[in-house]
Amino acid sequence: MGGRYSARRLLDRALDAGSFVSWDAPPVDVRPDPAYAAELAAAQERSGCDEAVITGEGTLRGRRVAVVACEFSFLAGSIGVAAAERLVAAVERATAERLPLLAAPASGGTRMQEGTLAFLAMVKISAAIAAHKAAGLPYLVYLRHPTTGGVLASWGSQGHVTVAEPGALIGFLGPRVYEALYDRPFPDGVQVAENLYRRGLIDAVLDPDDVPAIAEKALNVLLAPSEGVPEAPAPADEPIGDVPAWESITRSRRPERPGVRRLLRHAATDVVPLNGTGDGESDPGLLLALARFGGAPCVLLGQDRDRQTVEHPLGPAALREARRGMRIARELRLPLVTVIDTPGAALSKDAEERGMAGQIARCLTELVTLEAPTVAVLLGQGTGGGALALAPADRVVCAQHAWLSPLPPEGASAIVHRTPDRAPELAENQGVRSVELRDNGIVDRIVAERDDAADEPEEFCTRMGAALRYELTRLLSEDCAARLARRYDRYRRLGQPV
Repeated sequence: MGGRYSARRLLDRALDAGSFVSWDAPPVDVRPDPAYAAELAAAQERSGCDEAVITGEGTLRGRRVAVVACEFSFLAGSIGVAAAERLVAAVERATAERLPLLAAPASGGTRMQEGTLAFLAMVKISAAIAAHKAAGLPYLVYLRHPTTGGVLASWGSQGHVTVAEPGALIGFLGPRVYEALYDRPFPDGVQVAENLYRRGLIDAVLDPDDVPAIAEKALNVLLAPSEGVPEAPAPADEPIGDVPAWESITRSRRPERPGVRRLLRHAATDVVPLNGTGDGESDPGLLLALARFGGAPCVLLGQDRDRQTVEHPLGPAALREARRGMRIARELRLPLVTVIDTPGAALSKDAEERGMAGQIARCLTELVTLEAPTVAVLLGQGTGGGALALAPADRVVCAQHAWLSPLPPEGASAIVHRTPDRAPELAENQGVRSVELRDNGIVDRIVAERDDAADEPEEFCTRMGAALRYELTRLLSEDCAARLARRYDRYRRLGQPV
């Protein structure tokens, strides 16, 4: 872990005992000058390695994986021509053998002794990683102390899941270089793993001993078969009482009502929370995770009712984070589940200037065209554009007292009647209830509440989980082109006479 421990020690801790097999061929000859040749010889003697990168394969809790790791004691883990060639060869082999790839960089970046040629090697490393991901194969990254420069700006920042060592220095420009260039120290606390997590740039901060567990959970989802998954039994249809719209809306707003986190706790396995957009933004109002419902894997995007407040409503960053989940689903051919539960997206100067409307539009476009199977869950409140952004799907499942409306009923009443006081009447007329959504072809399945999910949260979540297992396993067995055509037709026909 950088200067803390060696790459081989990390691999010994992460992989099953005795399973590592090296893929390393002798380094290519870079024709070093005498001074650089002496540096290389000293680095080899000091580190016990012939280059700054170790590659190979092993098993992680019984699953075969490919690994690439930096040895920091070899010239600060810097990447020159030989190290880059070794890296690319390993990535290409992992792709050819259809192995998930685990990377553990710890590096000062490009090897200055080799100059521009080494600098440009980051291009071919990035290209190899992109080809690996384009083949639908997982790429998991553990950022160690320190990871800086071109390594962070290439293969260190492309993971489907990226976690970091506690306290690790992680940054584009190393603090020593910054101080030399600008004659002042870099601000404290910026280039550390914990700050990157707060900023939505990495998914977790974990000790090395915790890495195998999260990697196993992630791979259980990312490598779950998409074909031949046994279809889950169909949930029993239950009679849905004729509850007035306003009563359902009132029940959906109860603080005790279960949200997306309780749904995952009671109905899913192998849950791996992800964090942020990966581009420096995060929004607590949206939960992004990998998960399995029975045998069906998925990427889940869930609006978190407990973390949306009047002061911090669902903002544009939440939808950019949702689009990160859509991208993972597209790259790894995984089903996507969206969970809708929001009193409405942010209406503010900040939301306008950060492109809320554009993010809603992009979410709609990506969901309608996403090749992966999609299931939307109306779990509670479904207000406005924030709800609409996650609504398009192959199948839509709705809790009995969930609802969907262009505005909160009070706001709609204010527009139509110039007073919020007629909200119950307007809600009744707008067709927002689950039964009306089903009758109008917006919802496919209603999950009963007995008679309020807030009073039976675990049982309700278990029923919702059973509905999700059924819908996901059915979709996995369908032809992709036919499914996409049905999805388009579903929304094309909304509002037309039957």
